[in-house]
Amino acid sequence: MPPRKKPDSTQKSATPISVRNGDITTVDTLFQHAGLVRSLRGKSGAVNRSRVDRIEHLAPEELFRAVPSPRTAANGARYMPVLGWEKIPWLWHGFSTRQGGVSRAYCAEDAPGELNLGYTQADERAAVAHNRTLFTEAVTSDPTTPLITLRQIHSNLVRVVTAADAARQQPWKADGIITKATGVLIGIQTADCIPVIVADRRRRIVAAFHAGWRGTVKRIVETSVGRMRAEFGCRPQDIVAAIGPGAGPCCYAVGEEVLSEFDSQFVYSRELFHEVYSADAVHNKYPMLFLTQRAPGHSPIGPGLHLDLIEANRRQLLDAGLRAQSIHVTGGCTHCQTDLFFSHRASRGYAGRMMAVIGIKP
Repeated sequence: MPPRKKPDSTQKSATPISVRNGDITTVDTLFQHAGLVRSLRGKSGAVNRSRVDRIEHLAPEELFRAVPSPRTAANGARYMPVLGWEKIPWLWHGFSTRQGGVSRAYCAEDAPGELNLGYTQADERAAVAHNRTLFTEAVTSDPTTPLITLRQIHSNLVRVVTAADAARQQPWKADGIITKATGVLIGIQTADCIPVIVADRRRRIVAAFHAGWRGTVKRIVETSVGRMRAEFGCRPQDIVAAIGPGAGPCCYAVGEEVLSEFDSQFVYSRELFHEVYSADAVHNKYPMLFLTQRAPGHSPIGPGLHLDLIEANRRQLLDAGLRAQSIHVTGGCTHCQTDLFFSHRASRGYAGRMMAVIGIKP
Protein backbone atom coordinates (compact mmCIF):
# COMPACT_ATOMS: atom_id res chain seq x y z
CA MET A 1 0.00 0.00 0.00
CA PRO A 2 1.43 3.38 -0.98
CA PRO A 3 2.17 5.73 1.90
CA ARG A 4 -0.57 8.23 2.79
CA LYS A 5 0.09 11.61 1.30
CA LYS A 6 0.64 14.38 3.79
CA PRO A 7 -1.60 17.43 3.42
CA ASP A 8 -0.10 20.46 1.72
CA SER A 9 0.64 22.98 4.43
CA THR A 10 0.18 25.78 1.92
CA GLN A 11 -3.54 24.96 1.41
CA LYS A 12 -6.16 26.65 3.61
CA SER A 13 -7.97 24.26 5.92
CA ALA A 14 -11.78 24.25 6.20
CA THR A 15 -11.91 25.59 9.73
CA PRO A 16 -15.08 27.07 11.25
CA ILE A 17 -15.49 30.81 10.91
CA SER A 18 -14.99 32.61 14.18
CA VAL A 19 -17.51 35.36 14.93
CA ARG A 20 -16.67 37.97 17.50
CA ASN A 21 -19.18 38.56 20.27
CA GLY A 22 -21.81 41.02 19.04
CA ASP A 23 -20.67 40.81 15.38
CA ILE A 24 -23.14 38.73 13.38
CA THR A 25 -22.35 40.21 9.96
CA THR A 26 -20.37 37.15 8.83
CA VAL A 27 -23.19 34.79 9.74
CA ASP A 28 -25.72 36.97 7.94
CA THR A 29 -23.52 36.91 4.83
CA LEU A 30 -23.36 33.12 4.85
CA PHE A 31 -27.13 32.88 5.36
CA GLN A 32 -27.67 35.29 2.47
CA HIS A 33 -25.61 33.10 0.13
CA ALA A 34 -27.75 30.13 1.19
CA GLY A 35 -30.99 32.03 0.53
CA LEU A 36 -31.83 32.19 4.24
CA VAL A 37 -32.02 34.77 6.99
CA ARG A 38 -31.66 34.50 10.71
CA SER A 39 -35.00 34.17 12.51
CA LEU A 40 -36.12 37.53 13.88
CA ARG A 41 -39.09 36.08 15.73
CA GLY A 42 -37.15 34.61 18.65
CA LYS A 43 -36.97 31.12 17.08
CA SER A 44 -33.77 29.14 16.77
CA GLY A 45 -32.14 28.33 13.46
CA ALA A 46 -32.91 29.84 10.06
CA VAL A 47 -36.14 30.64 8.26
CA ASN A 48 -36.95 30.94 4.59
CA ARG A 49 -36.29 34.45 3.27
CA SER A 50 -39.76 34.66 1.66
CA ARG A 51 -41.47 34.65 5.07
CA VAL A 52 -39.82 37.87 6.26
CA ASP A 53 -39.06 39.61 2.98
CA ARG A 54 -39.52 43.39 3.22
CA ILE A 55 -40.80 43.34 6.82
CA GLU A 56 -39.16 46.12 8.83
CA HIS A 57 -37.72 45.51 12.27
CA LEU A 58 -38.50 48.36 14.61
CA ALA A 59 -39.03 49.33 18.23
CA PRO A 60 -42.58 50.18 19.44
CA GLU A 61 -41.78 53.87 19.90
CA GLU A 62 -40.79 54.14 16.25
CA LEU A 63 -44.32 53.13 15.21
CA PHE A 64 -46.32 55.25 17.63
CA ARG A 65 -48.40 58.07 16.13
CA ALA A 66 -49.09 60.95 18.49
CA VAL A 67 -52.66 62.12 18.96
CA PRO A 68 -53.80 65.72 19.46
CA SER A 69 -55.39 66.76 22.72
CA PRO A 70 -59.13 66.05 22.82
CA ARG A 71 -61.67 68.84 22.88
CA THR A 72 -63.80 69.21 26.00
CA ALA A 73 -67.44 70.04 25.30
CA ALA A 74 -69.53 72.26 27.57
CA ASN A 75 -71.16 69.15 29.06
CA GLY A 76 -67.77 67.61 29.90
CA ALA A 77 -67.62 65.00 27.14
CA ARG A 78 -64.19 64.80 25.51
CA TYR A 79 -63.87 64.00 21.81
CA MET A 80 -61.62 64.66 18.82
CA PRO A 81 -62.77 66.51 15.72
CA VAL A 82 -60.92 66.02 12.43
CA LEU A 83 -58.41 68.74 11.66
CA GLY A 84 -59.77 70.94 8.89
CA TRP A 85 -63.22 69.37 8.69
CA GLU A 86 -64.83 72.16 10.67
CA LYS A 87 -64.52 74.22 7.50
CA ILE A 88 -67.22 72.02 5.95
CA PRO A 89 -70.26 73.96 7.19
CA TRP A 90 -72.88 71.23 6.76
CA LEU A 91 -70.95 68.42 8.47
CA TRP A 92 -71.14 66.91 11.98
CA HIS A 93 -68.37 64.54 13.04
CA GLY A 94 -66.19 63.36 15.91
CA PHE A 95 -64.23 60.52 17.53
CA SER A 96 -65.04 59.95 21.19
CA THR A 97 -62.61 59.16 24.01
CA ARG A 98 -63.31 57.40 27.30
CA GLN A 99 -63.24 60.68 29.22
CA GLY A 100 -66.09 62.87 30.37
CA GLY A 101 -69.07 60.58 30.95
CA VAL A 102 -71.01 59.02 33.81
CA SER A 103 -70.17 55.29 33.54
CA ARG A 104 -68.53 53.68 36.57
CA ALA A 105 -68.04 50.15 35.23
CA TYR A 106 -64.47 50.47 33.96
CA CYS A 107 -62.86 53.09 36.17
CA ALA A 108 -61.42 53.19 39.68
CA GLU A 109 -63.70 54.09 42.57
CA ASP A 110 -62.08 57.47 43.08
CA ALA A 111 -61.94 58.33 39.36
CA PRO A 112 -64.47 60.50 37.53
CA GLY A 113 -67.09 58.83 35.36
CA GLU A 114 -66.27 57.66 31.85
CA LEU A 115 -67.82 58.01 28.42
CA ASN A 116 -68.61 54.37 27.58
CA LEU A 117 -70.88 54.44 24.52
CA GLY A 118 -71.44 50.70 24.13
CA TYR A 119 -74.24 48.70 25.71
CA THR A 120 -71.83 46.26 27.33
CA GLN A 121 -72.77 43.62 29.87
CA ALA A 122 -70.78 45.25 32.67
CA ASP A 123 -72.26 48.76 32.38
CA GLU A 124 -75.67 50.08 33.30
CA ARG A 125 -77.90 50.72 30.29
CA ALA A 126 -79.08 54.03 31.71
CA ALA A 127 -75.49 55.25 32.08
CA VAL A 128 -74.67 54.35 28.46
CA ALA A 129 -77.82 56.05 27.20
CA HIS A 130 -76.88 59.18 29.13
CA ASN A 131 -73.35 59.04 27.70
CA ARG A 132 -74.72 58.81 24.18
CA THR A 133 -76.80 61.88 24.83
CA LEU A 134 -73.72 63.73 26.12
CA PHE A 135 -71.66 62.76 23.08
CA THR A 136 -74.44 63.62 20.66
CA GLU A 137 -74.83 67.01 22.28
CA ALA A 138 -71.06 67.58 22.18
CA VAL A 139 -70.96 66.95 18.42
CA THR A 140 -74.24 68.54 17.29
CA SER A 141 -75.11 70.97 20.14
CA ASP A 142 -78.49 69.19 20.35
CA PRO A 143 -78.91 66.24 22.77
CA THR A 144 -82.04 65.08 20.89
CA THR A 145 -80.26 64.45 17.59
CA PRO A 146 -81.09 60.85 16.51
CA LEU A 147 -78.19 58.39 16.49
CA ILE A 148 -78.14 55.33 14.21
CA THR A 149 -75.71 52.52 15.07
CA LEU A 150 -75.13 48.91 14.02
CA ARG A 151 -74.76 45.47 15.49
CA GLN A 152 -71.18 44.94 14.35
CA ILE A 153 -70.06 41.47 13.27
CA HIS A 154 -66.53 41.95 11.82
CA SER A 155 -67.79 41.70 8.25
CA ASN A 156 -67.70 43.75 5.06
CA LEU A 157 -71.48 44.26 5.10
CA VAL A 158 -72.69 47.83 4.65
CA ARG A 159 -76.19 49.30 5.17
CA VAL A 160 -77.64 52.39 3.55
CA VAL A 161 -79.93 53.96 6.17
CA THR A 162 -82.58 56.65 6.30
CA ALA A 163 -83.80 58.88 9.11
CA ALA A 164 -86.55 56.34 9.83
CA ASP A 165 -83.93 53.79 10.89
CA ALA A 166 -83.24 55.85 14.01
CA ALA A 167 -86.45 54.39 15.47
CA ARG A 168 -85.51 50.79 14.61
CA GLN A 169 -85.58 48.57 17.70
CA GLN A 170 -82.99 46.06 16.49
CA PRO A 171 -79.95 47.59 14.78
CA TRP A 172 -78.82 46.24 11.42
CA LYS A 173 -76.10 43.57 11.41
CA ALA A 174 -73.26 45.19 9.48
CA ASP A 175 -69.94 47.03 9.87
CA GLY A 176 -70.49 49.93 7.52
CA ILE A 177 -73.22 52.55 7.36
CA ILE A 178 -74.00 55.11 4.65
CA THR A 179 -76.62 57.84 4.56
CA LYS A 180 -77.78 60.94 2.75
CA ALA A 181 -80.38 61.70 5.44
CA THR A 182 -80.08 65.06 7.19
CA GLY A 183 -80.48 65.75 10.88
CA VAL A 184 -79.17 62.34 12.09
CA LEU A 185 -75.83 60.97 13.24
CA ILE A 186 -74.53 57.59 12.11
CA GLY A 187 -71.92 55.88 14.23
CA ILE A 188 -69.79 52.79 14.70
CA GLN A 189 -68.23 51.52 17.94
CA THR A 190 -64.61 50.53 18.54
CA ALA A 191 -62.24 49.51 21.31
CA ASP A 192 -59.09 48.68 19.25
CA CYS A 193 -60.45 48.26 15.73
CA ILE A 194 -60.08 51.14 13.30
CA PRO A 195 -62.93 53.65 12.78
CA VAL A 196 -63.11 55.31 9.37
CA ILE A 197 -65.50 58.15 8.48
CA VAL A 198 -65.92 59.64 5.01
CA ALA A 199 -67.89 62.47 3.44
CA ASP A 200 -68.65 63.45 -0.14
CA ARG A 201 -68.34 67.24 -0.03
CA ARG A 202 -70.29 67.79 -3.25
CA ARG A 203 -73.19 65.33 -3.00
CA ARG A 204 -73.40 65.41 0.81
CA ILE A 205 -73.20 61.68 1.41
CA VAL A 206 -71.56 60.42 4.62
CA ALA A 207 -70.45 57.01 5.85
CA ALA A 208 -68.76 55.29 8.80
CA PHE A 209 -66.91 51.97 8.82
CA HIS A 210 -65.71 49.57 11.51
CA ALA A 211 -62.46 48.01 10.28
CA GLY A 212 -60.90 45.33 12.43
CA TRP A 213 -58.36 43.06 10.78
CA ARG A 214 -61.11 40.76 9.48
CA GLY A 215 -63.09 43.60 7.95
CA THR A 216 -59.92 45.12 6.58
CA VAL A 217 -58.80 41.94 4.86
CA LYS A 218 -62.32 41.77 3.36
CA ARG A 219 -61.83 45.31 2.01
CA ILE A 220 -64.77 46.89 3.82
CA VAL A 221 -63.53 50.45 3.25
CA GLU A 222 -62.55 50.02 -0.39
CA THR A 223 -65.77 48.22 -1.38
CA SER A 224 -67.95 50.65 0.56
CA VAL A 225 -66.52 53.66 -1.25
CA GLY A 226 -67.31 51.75 -4.42
CA ARG A 227 -70.89 51.39 -3.25
CA MET A 228 -71.11 55.13 -2.63
CA ARG A 229 -70.04 55.63 -6.22
CA ALA A 230 -72.52 53.09 -7.58
CA GLU A 231 -75.59 54.14 -5.58
CA PHE A 232 -75.08 57.88 -5.18
CA GLY A 233 -72.77 58.84 -8.03
CA CYS A 234 -70.00 59.90 -5.64
CA ARG A 235 -66.64 60.75 -7.17
CA PRO A 236 -63.46 59.83 -5.28
CA GLN A 237 -61.97 63.27 -5.83
CA ASP A 238 -64.89 64.78 -3.91
CA ILE A 239 -64.52 62.47 -0.89
CA VAL A 240 -62.60 63.23 2.29
CA ALA A 241 -61.82 60.54 4.86
CA ALA A 242 -60.58 60.36 8.44
CA ILE A 243 -59.05 57.34 10.16
CA GLY A 244 -59.60 57.47 13.89
CA PRO A 245 -57.75 56.01 16.89
CA GLY A 246 -57.28 52.24 17.13
CA ALA A 247 -54.65 49.76 18.21
CA GLY A 248 -51.53 51.12 16.53
CA PRO A 249 -48.69 49.21 14.88
CA CYS A 250 -46.69 49.83 18.04
CA CYS A 251 -48.98 47.42 19.92
CA TYR A 252 -51.16 45.43 17.49
CA ALA A 253 -49.49 42.00 17.69
CA VAL A 254 -50.91 39.30 15.42
CA GLY A 255 -50.15 35.72 14.48
CA GLU A 256 -48.83 34.17 11.30
CA GLU A 257 -52.39 33.34 10.23
CA VAL A 258 -53.20 37.05 9.91
CA LEU A 259 -50.08 37.59 7.80
CA SER A 260 -51.20 34.75 5.55
CA GLU A 261 -54.68 36.25 5.18
CA PHE A 262 -53.26 39.60 4.11
CA ASP A 263 -50.74 37.92 1.81
CA SER A 264 -53.63 36.23 0.01
CA GLN A 265 -55.41 39.54 -0.65
CA PHE A 266 -52.87 42.36 -1.06
CA VAL A 267 -49.70 42.52 -3.14
CA TYR A 268 -48.38 45.14 -0.70
CA SER A 269 -49.22 43.11 2.41
CA ARG A 270 -45.61 42.93 3.68
CA GLU A 271 -45.52 46.72 3.84
CA LEU A 272 -48.26 46.56 6.49
CA PHE A 273 -46.35 44.34 8.94
CA HIS A 274 -43.37 45.00 11.21
CA GLU A 275 -41.15 42.89 13.42
CA VAL A 276 -41.29 44.73 16.74
CA TYR A 277 -38.84 44.10 19.54
CA SER A 278 -39.83 44.28 23.17
CA ALA A 279 -39.02 47.54 24.93
CA ASP A 280 -37.99 45.50 27.99
CA ALA A 281 -34.21 45.12 28.06
CA VAL A 282 -34.41 42.04 30.32
CA HIS A 283 -36.78 40.31 27.88
CA ASN A 284 -34.46 41.07 25.00
CA LYS A 285 -31.32 39.85 26.79
CA TYR A 286 -32.84 36.73 28.40
CA PRO A 287 -35.77 35.67 26.17
CA MET A 288 -35.64 32.04 27.36
CA LEU A 289 -36.73 33.14 30.82
CA PHE A 290 -40.06 34.34 29.45
CA LEU A 291 -41.13 31.47 27.20
CA THR A 292 -44.89 30.88 27.11
CA GLN A 293 -47.31 28.49 25.41
CA ARG A 294 -49.20 31.31 23.70
CA ALA A 295 -49.66 31.35 19.96
CA PRO A 296 -47.23 33.45 17.89
CA GLY A 297 -48.11 37.12 18.03
CA HIS A 298 -49.94 36.79 21.36
CA SER A 299 -46.96 36.76 23.69
CA PRO A 300 -45.60 39.90 25.39
CA ILE A 301 -42.06 38.88 24.42
CA GLY A 302 -40.42 40.63 21.49
CA PRO A 303 -39.83 40.35 18.67
CA GLY A 304 -43.41 40.00 17.55
CA LEU A 305 -45.29 40.44 14.32
CA HIS A 306 -47.32 43.69 14.37
CA LEU A 307 -49.93 44.85 11.87
CA ASP A 308 -50.48 48.48 10.88
CA LEU A 309 -54.26 48.50 10.45
CA ILE A 310 -54.29 52.26 10.07
CA GLU A 311 -52.00 52.14 7.06
CA ALA A 312 -53.92 49.17 5.66
CA ASN A 313 -57.11 51.21 5.58
CA ARG A 314 -55.34 54.28 4.24
CA ARG A 315 -54.11 52.15 1.34
CA GLN A 316 -57.65 50.97 0.67
CA LEU A 317 -58.87 54.55 0.52
CA LEU A 318 -56.14 55.32 -2.00
CA ASP A 319 -57.08 52.24 -4.03
CA ALA A 320 -60.68 53.46 -3.99
CA GLY A 321 -59.52 56.61 -5.73
CA LEU A 322 -59.21 59.14 -2.89
CA ARG A 323 -56.36 61.61 -3.02
CA ALA A 324 -53.66 61.23 -0.37
CA GLN A 325 -54.19 64.80 0.85
CA SER A 326 -57.89 64.05 1.40
CA ILE A 327 -57.14 61.33 3.98
CA HIS A 328 -56.55 62.43 7.57
CA VAL A 329 -55.02 60.10 10.17
CA THR A 330 -55.96 61.19 13.69
CA GLY A 331 -53.23 59.21 15.46
CA GLY A 332 -53.20 57.67 18.90
CA CYS A 333 -53.08 54.07 20.06
CA THR A 334 -55.95 52.62 22.08
CA HIS A 335 -53.75 49.84 23.46
CA CYS A 336 -50.99 51.97 25.01
CA GLN A 337 -53.08 55.07 25.81
CA THR A 338 -55.66 53.48 28.07
CA ASP A 339 -56.07 56.69 30.04
CA LEU A 340 -57.61 58.22 26.91
CA PHE A 341 -59.19 55.25 25.11
CA PHE A 342 -60.89 51.96 25.85
CA SER A 343 -58.90 48.92 24.70
CA HIS A 344 -60.34 45.43 24.41
CA ARG A 345 -56.87 43.90 24.17
CA ALA A 346 -55.16 45.87 26.91
CA SER A 347 -57.99 45.18 29.37
CA ARG A 348 -58.32 41.51 28.34
CA GLY A 349 -61.85 41.98 27.08
CA TYR A 350 -63.20 44.06 29.97
CA ALA A 351 -63.66 47.37 28.20
CA GLY A 352 -66.16 49.98 27.18
CA ARG A 353 -66.57 51.32 23.65
CA MET A 354 -65.73 54.54 21.87
CA MET A 355 -67.74 55.80 18.93
CA ALA A 356 -66.99 57.52 15.63
CA VAL A 357 -69.91 59.57 14.30
CA ILE A 358 -70.68 61.63 11.24
CA GLY A 359 -73.81 63.36 10.02
CA ILE A 360 -75.37 66.01 7.77
CA LYS A 361 -76.77 69.08 9.45
CA PRO A 362 -80.45 69.78 8.71
